[in-house]
Amino acid sequence: PLPAVAAGMRGAIRRVDLAPGQKFIALTLDLCESRGEVAGYEGRIFDYLRKESVKATVFAGGKWMRSHRPRAEQLMSDPLFELANHSDTHRNLRTAPPQRIGDEIVNPQRTYHAIRTDMARAQCIAGTKDAMSSVPGQMRLFRFPFGACNPASLAAVKDAGLLAIQWDLSTGDPDPRSTAQQIANRILKRVTPGSIIIAHANGRGWNTADALPLVIPKLKALGYTFVTVSELLARGKPVIAESCYDSRPGDTDRYDVLSGLRAAAGQKPAASDSGGGLPWLERSLP
Repeated sequence: PLPAVAAGMRGAIRRVDLAPGQKFIALTLDLCESRGEVAGYEGRIFDYLRKESVKATVFAGGKWMRSHRPRAEQLMSDPLFELANHSDTHRNLRTAPPQRIGDEIVNPQRTYHAIRTDMARAQCIAGTKDAMSSVPGQMRLFRFPFGACNPASLAAVKDAGLLAIQWDLSTGDPDPRSTAQQIANRILKRVTPGSIIIAHANGRGWNTADALPLVIPKLKALGYTFVTVSELLARGKPVIAESCYDSRPGDTDRYDVLSGLRAAAGQKPAASDSGGGLPWLERSLP
């Protein structure tokens, strides 16, 4: 178990304030998967990031790691990428019972530990000194499904020793109507030093693979350097909110309604941070 997060860091981290002249940003990619489904893996995204030596933090669900174990091993062992906890089955933790909240937080930690342990025992690694030294023993960051939390779930994450990471720049990539150029333009318009950018790499970021080659060279030309979230946190002062939200406080309340309607209809939860299953209703909610 990790020690509980200190009092000054017990909110939701949205971005990092940096010293004047520093232009570091963190690209984050969600790999979420709900109960009753197997989500995807957009390899083109990671191939491009490797080609351009771009670091990123990958928020992976426990179920996703179990159903995509070889991919999880690849990401875990690649020094460009930092793996972080995105709950077990991408459930809305605002509406989950206390025991379920605990399982959603702890199960991905156990899955990560099991995968890392098995990797260390593999024949090609076991006899190599320090082969696993670059693979952290535990994940230390957490992202709430749908970007939605309440005091109880936020406290549970902090008590588990994990920092809650939100974002200040959403690409909007779960919306298939957002073209690659629109995603790139949105990033360029809204990015600032210390930004945490959210996108998806589980097949639900519909045009992200085509958007990144449009925007990353331009960001580099503007002087931005990509770092992991942990590296970004170490370089400045985190900007912390008391609650979780996408663009403004309270805008994730709609997921409580959607979760209740899905439960009543016997539907599985959506695997995308933008919701799903009842898109017409979601667009009509605040």
